[in-house]
Amino acid sequence: MRDIQWIIEFANGFKISETVVTSWIIMAVIIIAAKLLTRNLKPVPTSKSQIMLEYAVVTLRNLIRANMGQNVEKKMPNMVPYIGSLFVFFVCSNLVGLLGFRSPTADVDTTLAWALVTCFLIYYQGMKSNGLRYWKGLLEPVPLLLPLNIIGEFARPISLTFRPFGNILGGTVIMGLIYKFLGYVSTLIPNISIPFLQFVIPVPLHFYFDLFAGVLQAFIFIMLTMVFVSDAAGE
Repeated sequence: MRDIQWIIEFANGFKISETVVTSWIIMAVIIIAAKLLTRNLKPVPTSKSQIMLEYAVVTLRNLIRANMGQNVEKKMPNMVPYIGSLFVFFVCSNLVGLLGFRSPTADVDTTLAWALVTCFLIYYQGMKSNGLRYWKGLLEPVPLLLPLNIIGEFARPISLTFRPFGNILGGTVIMGLIYKFLGYVSTLIPNISIPFLQFVIPVPLHFYFDLFAGVLQAFIFIMLTMVFVSDAAGE
């Protein structure tokens, strides 16, 4: 596990971490890719890129409708782009580890920010759909459970924060230990100056920790977001 690296430091002591810079790079890449892929869209798709994009959007829309109701786009028109953007950014944040960058998801600040945005959306949609009656749910099924329900509300962002953070950070720590171990083993082999074991053995492990686990955590996060928001909206 690497400590937080400060990439940019200003004269007044203000610092920008590696996590923030990596997040900026990911956002820039996503924005540029979205701009390039959505150029020259036609009513009837003729290019493979547009067909793939439309398939991805339809699949995402069907997933959201299946979990949040058929009328979700009327009541919450921004839900589809929000869930899609969150999933893509989440996946890209996990996959940058394959390129040697520190995954933003391995920083608790990143997952906390996502969790707080999701919680804000939950409360906003709950108030929008039910008004002050939304908070009446804290007294259900009996008013005696009010303290437990309040604890549950605080536990929600904590759970959303530490679930992806713990999984991705755990994979990062394990991979770091494996690289150090393989580097040490390589030095024990005579007449070999290159730690060649580090170039072969970690490959399938990267596919699991960075690709499979990263995509899985992104999917779990958006599923929980959809369930919590639809529950708050009374869907």
